[in-house]
Amino acid sequence: MRLLDRYRKISLLALLLIAGKANSQVYFKTASFKIGLGKEGELTELTDLKMQKNYLYRNEVAYLLNIKIDDKIIHPNALLWHGKSSLISLSYPGNIQAQIKVAQNSSYVSFEMVKISNADHIQLVQWGPYPTTIGETIGEVVGVVRNKDFAIGIQALNVKTLGGNTTIDNDIQPAFEGFTNGNIVDISKDQQNKQMFRGDVAKPMPYGSSLQAYCRNRNTDRVIENWSHARYIAPAYTEDGGVVGSKLALFGVASSNALNTISTIELKENLPHPMLDGVWGKQARNASESYLIMSFGESNLQEAMDLTKQAGLRYLYLDDPFETWGHFKLKSKEFPKNWESLKACIDMAKAQDVRIGLHTLSNFITTSDAYVSPIPDKRLAKVGYSQLTETIDATTNEIGIKDTSYFNQFANNTLKACVIGNEIIRYGSISSAAPWKLLDCQRGAFGTKASSHQANDSIGKLMDHAYKVFLGNHELDQEIAKTIARLFNETGLMQISFDGLEGCWSEGMGDYGKQLFTKTWFDNLAPELKGKVINDASNPGHFFWHIYTRMNWGEPWYAGFRESQVQLRLKNQQFFRRNLMPSMLGWFSLKSETSLEDIEWMLARGAGFNAGFGLSTRIESLKKHGRRDEILKAIKLWETARLNGFFTEAQQQKMQDVKNEFHLQMNGKGQYELTPVYNAYLVYGQKIKQPGEPTYSSYEFNNPAEKQPVEFIISLAPKKDNDPEVLFNNPSIAINQQETISLPVNLKSNQYLYCDGQTVKLYNKQWQLLQTLHLSAPLPMLVKGKNEIVFDGSYSGENGADVKIEVRCKGIAELLQPIAKNEKEKVAKN
Repeated sequence: MRLLDRYRKISLLALLLIAGKANSQVYFKTASFKIGLGKEGELTELTDLKMQKNYLYRNEVAYLLNIKIDDKIIHPNALLWHGKSSLISLSYPGNIQAQIKVAQNSSYVSFEMVKISNADHIQLVQWGPYPTTIGETIGEVVGVVRNKDFAIGIQALNVKTLGGNTTIDNDIQPAFEGFTNGNIVDISKDQQNKQMFRGDVAKPMPYGSSLQAYCRNRNTDRVIENWSHARYIAPAYTEDGGVVGSKLALFGVASSNALNTISTIELKENLPHPMLDGVWGKQARNASESYLIMSFGESNLQEAMDLTKQAGLRYLYLDDPFETWGHFKLKSKEFPKNWESLKACIDMAKAQDVRIGLHTLSNFITTSDAYVSPIPDKRLAKVGYSQLTETIDATTNEIGIKDTSYFNQFANNTLKACVIGNEIIRYGSISSAAPWKLLDCQRGAFGTKASSHQANDSIGKLMDHAYKVFLGNHELDQEIAKTIARLFNETGLMQISFDGLEGCWSEGMGDYGKQLFTKTWFDNLAPELKGKVINDASNPGHFFWHIYTRMNWGEPWYAGFRESQVQLRLKNQQFFRRNLMPSMLGWFSLKSETSLEDIEWMLARGAGFNAGFGLSTRIESLKKHGRRDEILKAIKLWETARLNGFFTEAQQQKMQDVKNEFHLQMNGKGQYELTPVYNAYLVYGQKIKQPGEPTYSSYEFNNPAEKQPVEFIISLAPKKDNDPEVLFNNPSIAINQQETISLPVNLKSNQYLYCDGQTVKLYNKQWQLLQTLHLSAPLPMLVKGKNEIVFDGSYSGENGADVKIEVRCKGIAELLQPIAKNEKEKVAKN
């Protein structure tokens, strides 16, 4: 240590001792929590006052606030408390002094950095990490850790204070696997004890958990690793004042009071506090309302609304409305007057109590948008820059550049596009050795004009996305966010999903850019809309938590109705609960082939987790569906029961298991009846036998319910090499040596034999009724316990598809909470 530095340090400590103000301990209290700080700014306790239990993990030294200089984290070495002004003074090596304003409230304590010396050279300030011995429930996004008795949490009190750790220069919160003791439902063995954590505002640790946040100084350009680019320019951003003003709340309350405490913090600290129908969004039952997703326009809006209302839903969501992203021009066929046409649709919907929403890709900019063509906007995001080595004309297709380091990164480089002046150029590859050249160039790309350029002109590598779109820098993203808000203000839209929020990483500010984007949208909503628009995403964030209504992801495009991303959907329910937010199941696809049983399977999961869903469909698909009315009626019945809280906790626990199925109906007394459904899946394959040799197959089904007529669904399950012309003729079923029942039908591919325990019907692939079968004998009975099922039939040719037989039976119905009088009247009216 230099002599001057030693003198300064000794002098400072001497002055503090002389003044009698070098407190060995300072405490801050709320009604339920005590925070202790030692003489060097270290935490000494995080105590639950009621139980007198200190939850601070004592085997690690944790400081209230660290700083980063020259890429090194520096801890404070002295603390001085000014009681009259409620200021903490922290001293750091290098004669750096920081002042932190403290406000003690009844439910939380806030800390705000109000002054720091040498501020321009501070790379960042780091709140924590604060280690706790609580490890039962880790809310990695909301920043709250809980056990059955107590919760400790942090809240960033402005958007520039980022929740999480500081180990990554690009400010993108990490996703990582951790271990959990939570409820496991149908997860493969290798995944049963793991959860995917989406951030580290709160992080599981071997001793329990840690809580952390930070604020970065962005006063200079930085070159960082970002979004699969080893080199990416993060431009300076000085509008937020740097590290001064970073502010944090720290609280400890009974676990049951954690959510109410955050509500209090939002209101006191002027954070976003969205209200839905008069209730705070994070506690509003309506926050998890389900919705119908489809394409519509002026000409067929009424059809779409009729289907929405028939399903008992209030929200109708427009899935793909835009011709371009960026300026958000609507498809002219459906909306001939652009936003004006959409407003007319929304006004019409409001009159029928239907709320319209739509889907965006956040800051994604289509290559035909006015931000790109014919003159590219200067604010399109750039990976980095170089200079031309020589003058080129409008036809040059090999372009020399001085430095290829920003241009030869191909991991996330779909369009291979760069910009010089007002011209966008695409290149195919880069020369393998100097002199460096962009090869196979396409001039005047995306409707821009090819032109000549001079040596030493700047050339920028445009950032793009695999969706074949460009992205914005911070300034352009802010403009796009305001445009989306203006779209809502001018039309009255009431729902949005910020898909593709990761696009905001193009700004080089990671999650800060993402959260600034959504905050700007929120701040620019008209007063009559602010906080009342349901908004969600699949990319969470700590400050964003205060804005969004819910998270909602799980996609239907990758497998069957019950298989597509089912484990992700189930793990998400634990993520939602860990992070104190409403539950959602994600999107499902309702096609003309979707069965009522599949829909009830989904609805039971929604009831079990109290989770809504988005149901993607088409007007044309529903017109073709032969059991459409039954499906929409079931949605209405289940969602009414769920949103009114009719299901008991025990019933919900059973419905969380994807193996359990249920049927919900209303009896003649206007009561909801929940009936468990038990089933088994059997497969009968074509057998090549000698003449006269039996072809039947025997199966065993253990019926946990009482004696009842058999129910079944029979279909062919063809494979690629099966002959689609082969029929399965006259299927027969015998149970426990009862009289065999023969079904007089020749079953084709894409047909269903459907028995509800009373009748047997033949449906086509789209569930349109083809025939009601007349049976020669009563349906065989299933007894309680073991049943022997004998199945037989004949194929009309060779290489026929397997026969899939689903045997079903019903358990004892349970009555749900009686519905209210006004609900009875509503049901009777409908």
